Amino acid sequence: MKDIAALGSDAFVLGFRLAGVKRTEAVEPEQYTERLERLLADKDIGIIIVDAADTQRLPPAARRRAVDSIDPVVIQIGDAGEDDLREKVKRAIGIDLYREG
Repeated sequence: MKDIAALGSDAFVLGFRLAGVKRTEAVEPEQYTERLERLLADKDIGIIIVDAADTQRLPPAARRRAVDSIDPVVIQIGDAGEDDLREKVKRAIGIDLYREG
């Protein structure tokens, strides 16, 4: 079974650490892109949880890699993250589970 990782500010990762997520990385904004790239390359990680606001500040190429990543999947928490998760589920299984009716 692959690990779950959380990446972001101290305040962001604290809740995940308390919930039992073992791979939490609190980073300063200037280190964010480098740490995300390292987590994306780690074959032991299946899910990376990030703050949607942090991904909006990434350089375009890094943001595209994170958003398009399937293994590991990058889950964005926050207002901008809902549409991203919906699209990833739809792309992965071919069905829009969030569609009403």
